[in-house]
Amino acid sequence: MPATRQPVIRPEAIIRIEGIDKTYVLSAENIVHALRGVHLNIDQGSYVAIMGPSGSGKSTMLNILGCLDRPTAGSYWLGGENVATMPDDELSEARGKKIGFIFQSYNLIAQLTVIENIQVPLFYQGVDLATSHGRCVELAKLVGLGDRLDHRPAQLSGGQQQRVAIARSLVNDPIMILADEPTGNLDSRTGTEVLEMIGQLNANGKTIVLVTHDDKVAARAHRVIHMRDGLIDREVVNRPWPLVGK
Repeated sequence: MPATRQPVIRPEAIIRIEGIDKTYVLSAENIVHALRGVHLNIDQGSYVAIMGPSGSGKSTMLNILGCLDRPTAGSYWLGGENVATMPDDELSEARGKKIGFIFQSYNLIAQLTVIENIQVPLFYQGVDLATSHGRCVELAKLVGLGDRLDHRPAQLSGGQQQRVAIARSLVNDPIMILADEPTGNLDSRTGTEVLEMIGQLNANGKTIVLVTHDDKVAARAHRVIHMRDGLIDREVVNRPWPLVGK
């Protein structure tokens, strides 16, 4: 008998964008159509890179994906909830619980120690920091900073600061990590280390959405979404997702 082909198991779409428009009315004569009816699905556990030239809509897409802005029209389903229609307080809560952020400039608080910076998202969620201390220590150890808990950002290298940002992005166990040019301020060796760490998070099941201008960085993702003029211009699949039988 011929061998039975294993089925492709489709994961849940953790992000579903339907007909997203974003328009900025600067004046009666100056209206900017940043996004024009964009449709996009991102599967749970996948690794997606978004690229595009200046003015392509890439930054606007980043802000909407991160619940930092809301669309003018269309739906954005994040983990089963249409966050596009949420009131501001609910949108803020969804952002804090569902998304971990890694920024190019790290966005650490200079006056806080490593462990305190990792705890910041928990503070805004009203979590008791004393009970969460152990988890934050474990995350610091995970990114190789277990011996730097009391150091402040100025006492750390750029790579170490980005490791703090990675630990901070994980502290709420988000359903998605959104990385905005995470290696932009790092030298090539340190950038590679950070990308390998992000890749390992994905291998462990985290959904990663990474915005970059660097083809080598994007090549690590499963899919690369290229944007132009407020639309998805094309998509490149670097390797199949999901894997057959996985």
